[in-house]
Amino acid sequence: MPRDPAQWVVDDLREADHPAWARLHRGYLDFYESTRPEEVSAVVWGWLMDPAHELAAIVARPAVDAEPVGIAHYRPFVRPLQGSTACFLDDLFVAPEHRGTGVVDALLAALQARSRERGWSQVRWITRASNERARKAYDRLAVETDLVTYNLGVD
Repeated sequence: MPRDPAQWVVDDLREADHPAWARLHRGYLDFYESTRPEEVSAVVWGWLMDPAHELAAIVARPAVDAEPVGIAHYRPFVRPLQGSTACFLDDLFVAPEHRGTGVVDALLAALQARSRERGWSQVRWITRASNERARKAYDRLAVETDLVTYNLGVD
């Protein structure tokens, strides 16, 4: 199937999407080697279903009433250096059988449009350096930065 972002319907995650979302989220957690996937998925689903929580999700479907084949979790983040708010894409995952078909393009275009509508200045995300397949798509659609990520534990 050739890459065609226009063939995908991108919309908000629905409560009825839980089984499909859970499969996709598990694939994402497996890729990033989560040691507590069931616990993490339960927490994240709770956040996504809470309208007061900052984390939101969009999904890509082959048709309006079809189950999702791709997910993107995102949230606003402030950029003090720029004096603006931007969109942070926390998680992006596409079912393996739908990779290369334009799902990533459709999800990122939808996030870009939502960001414009909300006055957010950009969409930012991180990925593993070894995530070569995804990085090919990202390199085609976005600009790689020279920022280096650090984690400081609090335990």
